[in-house]
Amino acid sequence: MDQIKEFLRKKNIEISAKRYFIDALGAMAQGLFASLLIGTIIGTIGTQTGIELLVTVGNYAKAAVGPAMAVAIGFALQASPLVLFSLAAVGMAANELGGAGGPLAVLVVTIFAAEFGKAVSKETKIDIIVTPFVTVFVGVALSVWWAPAIGTAASAVGGAIIWATELQPFFMGILVSVIVGIALTLPISSAAICAALGLTGLAGGAALAGCCAQMVGFAVISFRENRWGGLFAQGIGTSMLQMGNIIKNPRIWLPAILTSAITGPIATCIFKLEMNGAAISSGMGTCGLVGQIGVYTGWIADIAAGKKVSVTGMDWIGLLLVCFVLPGVIAWLFGLLFRKIGWIRENDLKLEL
Repeated sequence: MDQIKEFLRKKNIEISAKRYFIDALGAMAQGLFASLLIGTIIGTIGTQTGIELLVTVGNYAKAAVGPAMAVAIGFALQASPLVLFSLAAVGMAANELGGAGGPLAVLVVTIFAAEFGKAVSKETKIDIIVTPFVTVFVGVALSVWWAPAIGTAASAVGGAIIWATELQPFFMGILVSVIVGIALTLPISSAAICAALGLTGLAGGAALAGCCAQMVGFAVISFRENRWGGLFAQGIGTSMLQMGNIIKNPRIWLPAILTSAITGPIATCIFKLEMNGAAISSGMGTCGLVGQIGVYTGWIADIAAGKKVSVTGMDWIGLLLVCFVLPGVIAWLFGLLFRKIGWIRENDLKLEL
């Protein structure tokens, strides 16, 4: 047992929840952003402006989603160069065979392929052959064996959430909004979770509402301590910056969580806000306005598919209220209440910016 532990230590193979479900999941979201999401945005701009080159660029970016995710995961696992580069083929296979649940298949398969590749790396004199062979063979073989089932399972779970949200938009609006919003602030990736489960439609709208409640909520209630720098860092950056303060005083999280419980059902029941763009956008909130761009690209896609006639004024009002106005106002009111009763004290929300 000691020899195995020493071998794993030497190979930098750390079997832990942090490395696989925080580091790898977060990196996967970056890979998705750098391929599928940015490709969708560029392609939409090209379609709207009639610039064919942008459409072509967007299509190529979206086509690279599998390799981009796998390489990003390998980077998070601190894979050596040969292993890292070999993961491109693994990501392509896992994403394609995983179907609608491709991102989750890529995550699972890439972790195994990367760790096997790291295990054999630099163990032979023909490392340039052995390491890529093992990494690609293990990854593609597991993709053929596991990816379809993983993809089906992820798609089924996501489909069940979407179906339940359409059936019970009020209660599921609260549940999805609160859970995904909490995931956004935790050191895990809400974007990757939404992508893995394919959360779109009303469920995607509820997820977006929850993420916006966290980001805008923290930006507003901490304005007294952090001023404009904190407003932008959290409002269009990430509410994850508050995790250190949350650990010290968990009650500072309540305004954002309660806000998400309110804006979620408002999104699903009143404005019927749907995320029909890339599923990853559902978990991005106001980060770089990616969530809002995702909603817009979904509108355009629905119009092109004949599901929607045009983008209406009520669409824009709903988007602005759910993503910006209501989270700011409601969280601010909760913040005032909790400061008054002493649950949030001076400098509890202070960031070192």
